[in-house]
Amino acid sequence: MDSLDKQLLTLIQSNFPITPEPFKELALTLGTTEEDVISRLQKLKEEGIIRRIGGIFDSQKLGYFSTLCAIKVPEERIDEVAELINSYPGVTHNYLRQHEYNMWFTLIAPSSQAAEDILEEMRRRTGIKDLINLPAINFFKIKVNFNLNEV
Repeated sequence: MDSLDKQLLTLIQSNFPITPEPFKELALTLGTTEEDVISRLQKLKEEGIIRRIGGIFDSQKLGYFSTLCAIKVPEERIDEVAELINSYPGVTHNYLRQHEYNMWFTLIAPSSQAAEDILEEMRRRTGIKDLINLPAINFFKIKVNFNLNEV
């Protein structure tokens, strides 16, 4: 990564332009071309530095229910179960932990009942009954931005 990549990454974390031509606006801010910005972002995505570019919405304020879930997955089935869980549109995060319940994921659904229906379907499709639903009692949202210009 060069210094322009770092400037671009720092900028898009919280100042991505909501305009008809956002990449052109980023290019003007950075003193480069729209094509260069798009090319750099594609390269950074291919390298796994960027996972996605998109908005983050408060699902609760939009009337949705979100929950943290944990499931006991046999080691030899990790990839298979992860692929199945990740195939659900409401799954936003999925990660492994060193715990008896070794796969944890977040699920967003239109209601608590819809979430429970999805979880029951996951239990049925995986054959794993040890899947728990851990809805939040209190919400704590943190915002993290990395200033890569200082690195």
